[in-house]
Amino acid sequence: MKKVCIVMGSDSDLKVMEGCINKLESFGVPFDVRVISAHRTPAAAEKLAKNAAADGYGVIIAAAGKAAHLGGVLAAYTTLPVIGVPIKSSFMDGLDSLLSMVQMPSGIPVATVAVNGADNAAILAVQMLALGDPSLTEKLAQFKADMQAKVEAKDAKVSAEYSK
Repeated sequence: MKKVCIVMGSDSDLKVMEGCINKLESFGVPFDVRVISAHRTPAAAEKLAKNAAADGYGVIIAAAGKAAHLGGVLAAYTTLPVIGVPIKSSFMDGLDSLLSMVQMPSGIPVATVAVNGADNAAILAVQMLALGDPSLTEKLAQFKADMQAKVEAKDAKVSAEYSK
């Protein structure tokens, strides 16, 4: 099975990215977690991205706040899909991070989830990996069925309590 590479621009992003880590663990997807800055360690970012496929990765998840260029820098150096997680910053509540990720130039896409959307980044990575792994497809189907059952149970409870 291909691995996921989770890259954060700062260790302060770990608090948000724990959701991603937990979600990948729940699907049994192997991953590595790194702290690499697009601005402070650009050579390391380039090296990671250029070697990612050879190192067994199938998807890269890049979390960054403020200028949030990490996903774009990684995407420039690899053919692997890159998923961006904009981290909420004290400035503009993460809108600055979101716009930095989604406004990529033609030819360098970064699939971007919601601000602090680490769980969805993990699920999207699993969906990408599932294209070549039927066991992950089955796990995703079960995950969606479980979500459906939880909503149906909540609906029944609320409906019984409040409907007249």
